Amino acid sequence: MGPHERMTEDAEAELFKEVADVSYRKAGAECSIQSSVSKETVKNKIHALDFSKVSRPCVYKKRQVKYLYIDADEDHVALQFQNEKGDLQVNKQGCKSNCAIAKLVYVYEGIEKEHPKSKRHRLVNTYYFSGIYAGESGNAALWDEVYHYLEDTYDLDHVEKIFLNGDGGNWIKAGKKKISGITYVLDGFHLQQYLMRATSHLLESAGDTRRELNEAMRSGTKKDLKNIFAGIYSITKSETGKERVKRSERYFLENWMAIKIRLNRRRMVKGCSAEGHVSHVLSDRMSSRPMGWSITGTDKMAHLRAYQWNGGDMLELVRAQRKMEQPKAAGAENDVISATEMLSYERKSYSELGKYVESISHHLSIDSKKKVWFQSQIWGL
Repeated sequence: MGPHERMTEDAEAELFKEVADVSYRKAGAECSIQSSVSKETVKNKIHALDFSKVSRPCVYKKRQVKYLYIDADEDHVALQFQNEKGDLQVNKQGCKSNCAIAKLVYVYEGIEKEHPKSKRHRLVNTYYFSGIYAGESGNAALWDEVYHYLEDTYDLDHVEKIFLNGDGGNWIKAGKKKISGITYVLDGFHLQQYLMRATSHLLESAGDTRRELNEAMRSGTKKDLKNIFAGIYSITKSETGKERVKRSERYFLENWMAIKIRLNRRRMVKGCSAEGHVSHVLSDRMSSRPMGWSITGTDKMAHLRAYQWNGGDMLELVRAQRKMEQPKAAGAENDVISATEMLSYERKSYSELGKYVESISHHLSIDSKKKVWFQSQIWGL
């Protein structure tokens, strides 16, 4: 343990393992047997994490698959403040603007049954990416990470299609620009959600109208879709209902090709499970219960949750942090240390440790020396 350190590697690894599932206070209490680690210390440990140097498991032979799938969605996390306490803006209705978006992207090879007779399914070889990744630069960094993972893990020359499932968000569509060959597909959940919004007020005729809309999006044109929406709009009385119909029409037109691919390639395109994954990977720890986060805490916890779901070793995470904190000795970058630098380092080490080493060797009692000599003679025979 270095200067001012009070936690061993395994204790810190246990802390990260606990805090990925429970609050800072509970994690601090669970990671130590004799005494609790304060929640402020736990927070500082989380905020200091750097995942940029944590290496992924080495792939000795790239996998060859025909199709790859990428699902993307986000979780909305409540903030205590943006940069410092008290800086949250309040609108006319008295609601605080305290929402941060934690993005989640995961790659997988397909879907299979958990076992041959099971009705439950699971994703094959899933790998997660998560964090805030704010702004265009952050979003570009996220998709760069996804691309590097694909390039390191799969033989992309053998991949025929990469499908990207999403809800139409601009940050998700940006993945098409960063990774060539991606086919964007609108996920089925949001497709049905906007169909319900556009037709729920039609009562008995709602089912028939939804079937007409589905058929227009599957095999019709944008003009056919607009004609159906014109009819819906004409019989909608309330202003809120009209606004809902307009929003749904605009949503379908903006994602026109993505919807057609979803409806016409059902055998090839897999169902999107992003909503469930957001719930399990992020919301379960960060937003399903009343909590308040900072921007840094949100980003680090999202990264930690993804690291945990990827099967990452917390001890390796701790060692990666400590390796980055250790300064290099003078000249170590060239693997050459001069005699002057070596003597300087020895003098410094002597001032820190020399007096203790000498006190141990020079204060042995006569009896102790006799015992050492006697035992050495016996073992030497």
